[in-house]
Amino acid sequence: MESLSFEILEIVQDTLMNIRKSILLLQEWNRGVQSTDEWTKSPYGIQKLAANCMLIEAIGEAVKKVDKRLGRDFLNQCPEIPWQDIMSMRNYIAHGYFELDDVYVLSVIQNDLDPLLKAIDKLISIVETQMVEKDVDGQMAE
Repeated sequence: MESLSFEILEIVQDTLMNIRKSILLLQEWNRGVQSTDEWTKSPYGIQKLAANCMLIEAIGEAVKKVDKRLGRDFLNQCPEIPWQDIMSMRNYIAHGYFELDDVYVLSVIQNDLDPLLKAIDKLISIVETQMVEKDVDGQMAE
């Protein structure tokens, strides 16, 4: 990561911050949701499910972009997170169309967001440390 430009680090930082915001929104929107019936039994619930899926898809796409910019070694600094599964979930939602498993989506929201948030916070900290080091070294772009 040391050879990366300050600009690339800024882009990655922004991407990670957007992932963080999306996780927090998913947690807020679904606080207290006990079953997928809360989504599937009303038009408003269906909209909420669609919005949840959109954010999960965005998270997967953002993880793909971080992976592309910094490589798998960067993400593997948090080996407890199944990064490939996150990217695959994005593809599943984007291309699954009407075969979406709402129970699985709820499981992801209820069980996987807290660990992912901790990992994203750690990665943000790593990137910010690299940015400070580049700034101190005078490598920041004018």
